[in-house]
Amino acid sequence: MRKTFSHVLALILISSFFTLVVACSTESSAPRPGSVAPDFSVKDATGKTVQLSDLRGNVVLLNFWATWCPPCKEEVPALSRLNARMAGTAFRMVTISIDEGGSNAVESFFQVSGYRLPTLLDPAGTVGRLYGITGIPETFIIDAQGVIRKKIVGPRAWDDPSVISYLEELQKR
Repeated sequence: MRKTFSHVLALILISSFFTLVVACSTESSAPRPGSVAPDFSVKDATGKTVQLSDLRGNVVLLNFWATWCPPCKEEVPALSRLNARMAGTAFRMVTISIDEGGSNAVESFFQVSGYRLPTLLDPAGTVGRLYGITGIPETFIIDAQGVIRKKIVGPRAWDDPSVISYLEELQKR
């Protein structure tokens, strides 16, 4: 009995060690401000493929969200107002829905809310893993050269004048 307990304890400790190693290596490989944003290709609700590298030359707000997430829903109106405010400039908003329901869930949400965002579909969370997101909403601000300038965790008032000013300054660089 004592020998079995020792073996089980050893297995638990080894398993915990490897879990920690994997978690640390994933976190350390996640892109950070100052690093080049990892490229990806994802389809939007109409089936059109969008590739991040095609947006070079623009400041990109890359937002990960889901229709079932209360903080995500909280920031949708401000994201929509920001996108309208920045229209016609060297700015592109890309939101990535991780909803398992894909385009049906997103389209239903937009119908009910009355808001619309440029949304790509990533129900498997592939792009989220590529960016090392730890929750939603999570947002990356990427400059025109494709470098991550900021990583923001949680909802924000995206249409705040200070945010708009920051994005306009990035466009000048």
